[in-house]
Amino acid sequence: MLAKVMSASVLGVDGFTVAVEVDLGLGLPSFDIVGLPDTAVRESRERVRSAIKNSGYEFPAHKITINLAPANVRKEGAAYDLPIAVGILAAHGSVRMDLLERTVIVGELALDGQVRPVNGVLAMAQAVVEGGADFFVVPRENLQEAAVVEGIMPVPVWDIRETVSFLNGDWQPEPVRVDWEEAGQPVYPEDFRDVQGHDHAKRALEIAAAGGHNLLFIGPPGSGKTMLARRLPSILPPLTREEAMELSRVYSVAGMLPTGVSLLTQRPFRSPHHTISAAGLIGGGRIPRPGEVSLAHYGVLYMDEFPEFPREALEALRQPLEDGVVTIARAATTLTYPAKMMLVASQNPCPCGFLGDAARPCVCTPIQVHRYRSRISGPLLDRIDLVVEVPRLRHDELLGRKEGESSAAIRARVTAARSIQTQRLAGMGLYCNAHMGAKELKIYCALGEAERRLVAKAMQTYNLSGRAYARLLRVARTIADLAGSDRIELPHLAEALQYRYNERGLPGAAGVR
Repeated sequence: MLAKVMSASVLGVDGFTVAVEVDLGLGLPSFDIVGLPDTAVRESRERVRSAIKNSGYEFPAHKITINLAPANVRKEGAAYDLPIAVGILAAHGSVRMDLLERTVIVGELALDGQVRPVNGVLAMAQAVVEGGADFFVVPRENLQEAAVVEGIMPVPVWDIRETVSFLNGDWQPEPVRVDWEEAGQPVYPEDFRDVQGHDHAKRALEIAAAGGHNLLFIGPPGSGKTMLARRLPSILPPLTREEAMELSRVYSVAGMLPTGVSLLTQRPFRSPHHTISAAGLIGGGRIPRPGEVSLAHYGVLYMDEFPEFPREALEALRQPLEDGVVTIARAATTLTYPAKMMLVASQNPCPCGFLGDAARPCVCTPIQVHRYRSRISGPLLDRIDLVVEVPRLRHDELLGRKEGESSAAIRARVTAARSIQTQRLAGMGLYCNAHMGAKELKIYCALGEAERRLVAKAMQTYNLSGRAYARLLRVARTIADLAGSDRIELPHLAEALQYRYNERGLPGAAGVR
């Protein structure tokens, strides 16, 4: 007695189908699972046994062998509970085979036979469509994320009995589809209208948002660095459907997609504490899962108190900042997670926080300042496009009643600049100006003679590296896009140079080496 049930799982953020083969053979009653199962999969034997009995079905007294194919890929999680139970019932003759052959099944089982939600259903649904199945049986709580994928009919089930009833043709679910237009518009509680002063910092945020650039704020405590950073998502362009699908897939795999939500429509803002480990920031662990850089995909990763993060975690940021992906290698497999995020960091100019502040004197020695800044390595600073000083506001600026420019007005300019980049970079697989390579820089960032002289002088004065030079051109290209200019001109380069870090020290502390 042999039965085959198709299921699905995830590897990284990609789904793949798994064949659950069930054999009821002769011999003493036993229950074995093969095919590289992890502990959660092996423990499904007890859950499946109890769920079948408590649902009113007879558990066969046979030698039961379950094979999960492909056998060379490790199987993790409890999503195989329901397909294993259905396979046993099908091999025993309780489930018809005709509909089962066109169906993919996932779900965790409770001991009473109820089906519980699982992670990664969105990625699994995309794999199911590619596999050519007609139906996708999922827990009811996972219906919305399964329904957003076109080309497959999701079947929400409550328990084993409902699953068997569907497979035997006793009932058909109503078709469910999620319209992207009805998914809802993002709502950002913070608005730049509430920000007093800081025009220079707001301009830097607008440039960063328009080109997807990384940014570092430096200023004394309470100057408004965090307040400004938290408003950055409100000026980013709305997510496209493709971006929302990719972002939601990451959150689905991580188990962080809210119940009943099909797609995330709001760009993420992740702000991890400075005690986070390298695995928590980048991803990994014994069972690899996405880290904060992947959870901030297409959004903002904000790192407050930048020098206080562990050195190992900071240095691990280099690859995602450069490549837009995170690669995690393990003995059994290598996983890749997307990480096209904007890094926004903030720090004090010195350990006490008041170096260069007009209101309070700094009490740090030069060696203390040097050690504090040395926590951020040169290669990491080289990957930050804009370095901005955020000074303490004067009393008249804080008490002023003048309303600032709204996030909606800034977002309109940012969206227009991103549209220019989308048309320019169409077909290249690039997201925005910050991800242009050497080939694109040569084509779209060509400089005139006057601009070349300015860049040559800047490279000599500030000792810019090759990477810093490329990032300078990308920022200048973004400023030109905001101005509606087809080419990079002197004012665009001059403004981009204002945001560069140089060997003379951080903004506001030029006298300290």
